[in-house]
Amino acid sequence: MDNKRIVTAQNVSVGADNEQSHSVPKHSNSITDNTGARNLQATGTLVGENLETVSMDELYDTVYPIKKPLVEDLVYNGVYLFVGAPKVGKSFLMAEIGFCVSAGVDLWGHKTNQGTVLYLALEDDYARLQQRLSKMFGIDVAEHFYFATRSKNLNEGLEEQLKAFLTTHPDTRLIIIDTLQKIKEISGDKFSYANDYDIITKLKHFADDHNICILVVHHTRKMDSSDAFEMISGTNGLLGAADGAFIMQKEKRTDLKATVDITGRDQQDQRLHLKFVPNLCLWEFEKAETELWKEPEDEMLLAIHTYLMDAEKFEGTASELLEKIPSLNLQPNQLTRKLNIKAGRLFEDYGIKYSNQRCHDGRIITLEYENE
Repeated sequence: MDNKRIVTAQNVSVGADNEQSHSVPKHSNSITDNTGARNLQATGTLVGENLETVSMDELYDTVYPIKKPLVEDLVYNGVYLFVGAPKVGKSFLMAEIGFCVSAGVDLWGHKTNQGTVLYLALEDDYARLQQRLSKMFGIDVAEHFYFATRSKNLNEGLEEQLKAFLTTHPDTRLIIIDTLQKIKEISGDKFSYANDYDIITKLKHFADDHNICILVVHHTRKMDSSDAFEMISGTNGLLGAADGAFIMQKEKRTDLKATVDITGRDQQDQRLHLKFVPNLCLWEFEKAETELWKEPEDEMLLAIHTYLMDAEKFEGTASELLEKIPSLNLQPNQLTRKLNIKAGRLFEDYGIKYSNQRCHDGRIITLEYENE
């Protein structure tokens, strides 16, 4: 990001055409269907006294939806903690992320998946928000960026409030909760591992069920540690239940520079160096300490991409696909399983949607580019 305001080159309105569909065809296993993402992790439902289990065969024969990044290489669906000392600049960065996602503009060169954003600014009031946002973005408006300064706590109705918002805004991609303490139930057991784990688990179930990201702002403890993630206030139950965490630190409170350490289930660990621009109240990216590892090109996926560049679409059995691409040199069942497993990467690398459907003649594979 340079020193210009984020939105000068783009129309920041999020139109209705960009809303996500939450309906899934009855027999579809499409990798891009959104609603099915809820079963990436079982939520503990039992049938009678029996465990809910799947066999290795069933795992390999299922096409699981990909977790599209909210911000490429940085934030994915699920629950993430965003932790830093008071007044370190967390709220400015949360507003920056929320604006970029709701407007569909890049964040520090990372693409965003556009959608509605709800920011629960529970330590602010609307007048302060107005002043902060106008300093950051001028008079440019992201129409689908919503704010609330009051909410119920998690055990007394917050989930129902969020469900009601999602009902009226089905294209929601991100909810920011600033801060965690404001939605916790007041209790004498506030530093219990079980209590911390339970709070984040409830938020995670909600995020997974609705295929969204929830960013939870929280504070660091006063004690220093060589491991940034041990500085999260509370118990290890918070990080243990979350999908990932961001730890924002400055050497001195008055510094304009900060580091952000990132860890998570769906991305590589990294450390970012940021610089605050006072006249714009925006955080700019300076450098990353580690270069992200990239997987080598997959020959099977490349061959499919090369074939579809001419054919545009394929619909048929695995055997028929092998006839079209003999260089794959696989058995039909091997091809199907490899596609099931690598469907997410096929979509991420080449924008190719993959699905397979069972019919009376067996399984029918469909491959086509997303914009077809």
